[in-house]
Amino acid sequence: MLSGAVFSFSPLFASNGMFYAFKQSDALGQGICIILFLASIVVWVVMWEKCCSLNKARKESVEFFDAIMKSRNPLGLREEAKKTKAPSARIYLAACERVDSFHIRQPGGGRRAMTNAELKLMRTAMEQAVEDQILILQEKTMILATAVSGSPFLGLFGTVWGITVAFTKLAQIGKADINTLAPGVSGALLTTVIALLVAIPSMIGSNIIASKIKDFTVHLDRVVDEIYARFKIEQLDSYWLAENAQADAGQQQ
Repeated sequence: MLSGAVFSFSPLFASNGMFYAFKQSDALGQGICIILFLASIVVWVVMWEKCCSLNKARKESVEFFDAIMKSRNPLGLREEAKKTKAPSARIYLAACERVDSFHIRQPGGGRRAMTNAELKLMRTAMEQAVEDQILILQEKTMILATAVSGSPFLGLFGTVWGITVAFTKLAQIGKADINTLAPGVSGALLTTVIALLVAIPSMIGSNIIASKIKDFTVHLDRVVDEIYARFKIEQLDSYWLAENAQADAGQQQ
C-alpha cells in the first residue's frame, strides 16, 4: 500500500520540480537560466581561486616580513626577495631600487645615511608598490561585483518576460484558466530563483574577499613603515656618530 502511494505521488514530485519549470519556459527564459547557471560556475571558480591566492600571498608575505624583522641590514635581503613573489618582497625591492638611484654607496665600502628628502622618495616608491600589489590582489573581483549587481536584474527581466508571455497566452484563450497560467508563471519565476542563487553567494564571497584584501593592505602598510623605520634609524645613528666625532675632536683640540 505504501509503495503504491509513493508511486502515485512520484509523478507529482517529478512534475513540480525546477526541471518542470525550466521546460515550461520559452527560449528566452531557458537562455537566461543557462546564462545564470554558467555565471554561477564562474563565480564559484573565481571565489575559490581568489581565496586560495590571497591565503598563499598572505602566508608568503608574512614570512618575508619576518625575515625583514630579523635582518640587521636593510639592504641584505635582495636575493631572497627575488626568489619569491610575496607582495612584501615586491615592496622591499621597490625600496632597494629607489635607494640605488641615490648612489649612497661609498668607494671604501659601506654607505652613507640618506637625507630626509631621499627617505621621503623611498617611502613614496614603496607606497606606489603597495598600490600596484593591491591592484593585483583585486584582479577578477569585478566579476563578483558584476554578478552581485547584474544577475538579479537579468533574473527579473526573465521573470517579467515570462509572466508577460503567460498572461498573453491567457488573453488569447479568453478565460481565466489556472492550468494555462501556472506553467508559464512557474517558468518565469525560475529565472529569479536562479539569479538569487548566483547573487547571494557572490555577495558573500565578495565581502569575504574584500575583507581579506583590506587586512592585507594593513599588513603591507606595516611593511612600508618597518622598512622606512630601519633606514630612519640608520640616519639617526649616523647623525649621532657624527656629532660624537665632532665633540671628541673639539675636546682633543
